[in-house]
Amino acid sequence: MVSLHPLIDSGLIKGNPDHAGGTLYCKCASDPVEVTLTSNVAQNHACGCSKCWKPAGALFSVVAVIPKDNLSVTANESKLQVVDPKATIQRHACTECGTHLYGRIEVDHAFKGLDFVHTELSPQEGWQEPQFAAFVSSIIEQGFDPSKIGEVREKFHAIGLETYDCLSPALMDLLATYTAKKTGAL
Repeated sequence: MVSLHPLIDSGLIKGNPDHAGGTLYCKCASDPVEVTLTSNVAQNHACGCSKCWKPAGALFSVVAVIPKDNLSVTANESKLQVVDPKATIQRHACTECGTHLYGRIEVDHAFKGLDFVHTELSPQEGWQEPQFAAFVSSIIEQGFDPSKIGEVREKFHAIGLETYDCLSPALMDLLATYTAKKTGAL
C-alpha cells in the first residue's frame, strides 16, 4: 500500500485540545516563509482532492481550519503567491519551494473567515489529530487504481477515521444551512 500521509500511516497521535498554537514553515532551507497560528485548529482531516498540497509520495493531504484572525504571516511574506486566483480557496504557496502555507476564502462562502492550514509544517506537537478522511474517491480522478480504493478505505478505518466522498456530515450540514439561509429557505 502506498502512503496515505506520513502523519497517519502509522496511526494517529492524539492532539492536545488546549494546544495554544505555533508556527508553520515552508520547506525552504534558508529564509523560509513563517506563519504564526495563535490557537489550535479544528476539523483536521485527510483530504484526497486534487488542489490540496500533499507531501511527496502521499495520496492525501492533512488539512485543518483556523479562524482567519488567528493566522498571520510573520516572515518572508513576499515569497507567497496565490496558486490559482480563480479558486474559491486562495492557496498561498511559497514561490521557491512550492509549499502551501495557508488557504483563504475571500468570496461569499460558508467557510469564509476560516483559513486552511497544514499543521505538519509546524515543529510544535499537540495539534488536533485528523478527525476523518474527505474526498476519498477523488484520488481515482488523479490516477489511483479504482480496484484498490477499498484498501484505502480499510486503512483509514483501521486507524479510526471515517471516510467520505465529500466533507463530513457536520460540515455538509453547515454548507447546506448556509445555502438555505442565503436563498431564504430558512
